[in-house]
Amino acid sequence: MGLIFKWLLRLFMLLSLLAALAVTAVYYLASRSLVDYEADYTVPAITGPVEIIRTNSGVPHIFADADEDVYYGLGFAHAQDRLWQMVMLRRTAQGRLSEIFGERTLNVDKLIRRLDLYGLAQRSVSAQDAETKSALEAYSAGVNAWLRIVNEDALGRGAPEFFVFSPKIAPWQPADSIAVIKIMALQLSGHLEEEVVRARASLLLQPERVRDLLPDTPGQGIAALDYAAMMQGLGLPRYAANTSGPKDPLSPFPERELAGASNAFAAAPERSAAGGTLLANDPHLGLSAPSIWYLARLDLSSGGVIGGTIPGMPVVLTGRSDKVGWGLTTAYVDDQDLFIEKLNPENANEYLTPDGYKPFRTAQSIIEIKDAPSQTINMRWTENGPILPETHYNLGTITPLGHEAALSWTMLTDKDTSIQAALKLMRASTTEEVIAAAVDYVAPAQNLTIVDQDGIALKTIGHVPRRHPAHQSRGRIPSQGWLAQNRWLGVMPYASNPEFTRPAGGILGNTNNKVIERPFPDHVSYTYGDTQRVQRWRRLMLNRQVHTRDSFVEAQLDTVSFTARAMLPLIAADLWFTGEAAPEGTPERLRQQALEIMAQWNGEMSEHLPEPLIYAAWLRALQSRLIRDELGPLESEFTHVEPLFLERVFRDADGAGVWCDILQSAPVETCTDISRLALDDALVWLSEKYGPAIESWRWGDAHEATHDHQVLGKIPLLSAVVNIRQSTSGGDNTLMRGRTSGSGPEPFQNVHAAGYRGVYDFADPDSSLFVMATGQSGHPLSRHYDDLGVLWRRGEYIPMSLDPELARAGSVGTITLTPASE
Repeated sequence: MGLIFKWLLRLFMLLSLLAALAVTAVYYLASRSLVDYEADYTVPAITGPVEIIRTNSGVPHIFADADEDVYYGLGFAHAQDRLWQMVMLRRTAQGRLSEIFGERTLNVDKLIRRLDLYGLAQRSVSAQDAETKSALEAYSAGVNAWLRIVNEDALGRGAPEFFVFSPKIAPWQPADSIAVIKIMALQLSGHLEEEVVRARASLLLQPERVRDLLPDTPGQGIAALDYAAMMQGLGLPRYAANTSGPKDPLSPFPERELAGASNAFAAAPERSAAGGTLLANDPHLGLSAPSIWYLARLDLSSGGVIGGTIPGMPVVLTGRSDKVGWGLTTAYVDDQDLFIEKLNPENANEYLTPDGYKPFRTAQSIIEIKDAPSQTINMRWTENGPILPETHYNLGTITPLGHEAALSWTMLTDKDTSIQAALKLMRASTTEEVIAAAVDYVAPAQNLTIVDQDGIALKTIGHVPRRHPAHQSRGRIPSQGWLAQNRWLGVMPYASNPEFTRPAGGILGNTNNKVIERPFPDHVSYTYGDTQRVQRWRRLMLNRQVHTRDSFVEAQLDTVSFTARAMLPLIAADLWFTGEAAPEGTPERLRQQALEIMAQWNGEMSEHLPEPLIYAAWLRALQSRLIRDELGPLESEFTHVEPLFLERVFRDADGAGVWCDILQSAPVETCTDISRLALDDALVWLSEKYGPAIESWRWGDAHEATHDHQVLGKIPLLSAVVNIRQSTSGGDNTLMRGRTSGSGPEPFQNVHAAGYRGVYDFADPDSSLFVMATGQSGHPLSRHYDDLGVLWRRGEYIPMSLDPELARAGSVGTITLTPASE
């Protein structure tokens, strides 16, 4: 027995030693790609020395005599800190994910290839002016310089992920940077899916009920359209139920209700306590580790620029210079239209146009797939745009037999000069110059909030489609592609895009809300990303005669839900303090407890309180009870509560109270009945998940920010290293927005929020502040992988200074690039 124990002990010690050696080897290989921020390199393709000074937060301040060398330095810094992220963005745009991930990403690659994103980016290079081409080439050269150093010095393949996946990295090219902005357009556009869902709803519901479920943003506009009537006689859709599966984390296509959101607001000098203009901006995107954002300062010949960049592009997308500041919010311009194209029954290679049948433009593309044979796909285009696969966004559910769906989209152009506009913007010195520079911007459409030394402005930038006044659906649902009146007539003049300069009230802002009301076809959109946050923002702005940097920070971090304050009195009007006394442990008693604490709640979505959790679960259960019997499988498309829908139902607007009656039951249920049942549903779910004691429930336990690594985040053990999870306040409709996932076992996880926050005070520019949601580095072993995320979660910031001496004084390392002798 002793001998067996002795050998078992030896075996255990041997296995422990081997495990320790394996961990040590993995750590050594991974740590080889950690960046040394104090180093000198001799590199080609620069005209003079370049300094990359990194502050204690890992923010690079890049100095050089020539602008092209500054862009070179930014490419070098981006590649050092975010090489894997850049390669993934490029692979996504090229439709080449399946080469390393296999069949799981095949559908993503197929769709990207059909859109021809990378081909459009390649052809757009020739559309740039000479200065932009020089900047793109210099940036690419900087990225490639770091790639050469990684290979020559064996620096761990540049990132730990390349030990798990293919280490082959092609040189960076100017087209790659243009492709990245096209990926951003994908992530910020949702009108395509909105058209499909509206069409599917109109196949099930009467027009007035579609108006309830998918309400227009308040203001005049079309309420609903009858898709079945428009397509009458064309045949039935191919499928009757959902055909798309769960969204892969690597897919750049957003969920319908996660298509982009942001806040930006500005105050003129007369509304500023210190007498200088103020600007705050927090663009919202899907959370990830690392964040999509990267902080940087560029010392250009026109002056210093600092703010948020996206690795892969040589531009500061949101930030400030000494003279101007600018912020971005998604404009929700209706820049996508679906067209139902009729096939020639005698020749399926032709489709109907206003001038008769014409052949599709076609091409083939080969997709290489890891561990599987390659596939060749046939790509087709009509005059309206690319033909999309029938499974994408459930297009098969609304496409008649003998027809195909094609997409028109402003982003699908081979003359995309959006980066050219961004580079010009960085050199502007007044709001007028910024607006003039943005004329070259194409997509994704944005509201650009601008301040200079003495004025403020807001301009919608990006191409807005020009539609015929007699358009069948006005862009609301798919229309017949062979009718001339449905086709786009080009784009609207840039001067007609909404513009507000130096308003009399001295305050401008946008929370993705509707900014202007104009009749079709001069409208911007019928649906927007916000009808709720703007109400709270307006109150905070009007509560003060003058604002300060701190009041803008306070607004940016505000967690009070206007929606909760407005909805609870409606849905609980007949429930407050009613009902018989109930004993402990009964559902009735639990309901009474919940209603008592909710009656005293001020709507603050604090992570430390139970009320936000009860409120969120109640409204979610309520909407589900209202729509599930009418919509059937289509209910799965409505993952988030629509406040305007609930308001219409509980106010019985145009008979919307009929939603409260359950069709399959004999009794006629009232809205009070459904509200009470939904509250009980929510309380049962919460009790099972978080225990029976209401006082122990916490919103932050459910509303956890999920900064997950897109690839390694699902691997056991590794996930604990690469994923960043944080308890957070806020919610779907608060200014400090934390959009919930809306589905799955954790429907209230915070998955879409402000990855960047900036507040710029032009009375004292060096007191300006910014922060990002994770850290500068994409390397999990770096201290800069999550250091800024700690501040972000607490609502704290770091200084934003353009003073070179302050950058040098706070430096933790300087990388010097010296030109190689020829």
